[in-house]
Amino acid sequence: MPAYVYLGIAIVAEVIATSALKSTAEFTRPLPSLLVVVGYGIAFYCLNLSLRSIPVGIAYAIWSGLGIVLVAAASYVLYQQKLDLAALLGMAMILGGCLVINLFSKSAAH
Repeated sequence: MPAYVYLGIAIVAEVIATSALKSTAEFTRPLPSLLVVVGYGIAFYCLNLSLRSIPVGIAYAIWSGLGIVLVAAASYVLYQQKLDLAALLGMAMILGGCLVINLFSKSAAH
């Protein structure tokens, strides 16, 4: 499987796990807690597999950048957490950074 597919799976699993953290009620609710543990396990395993051909700095930049944006979106939907203009602009810059890395950097694996 291509490295970016593993990275995508890792990001989705991490977003699911992070978004479920609030539902665990400090790990007192078993099902959300299990989702968090399994989600992070899948996330780190797939991140590790993606590092076979993606440099760690590039993978982590994409992982963290997209993770921030997707967790914020999930929090908006799941928990009605509103984002102000500054938050939206900051996330737009993060996404822009991920695009610059992937489109223009010679460090990114293609």
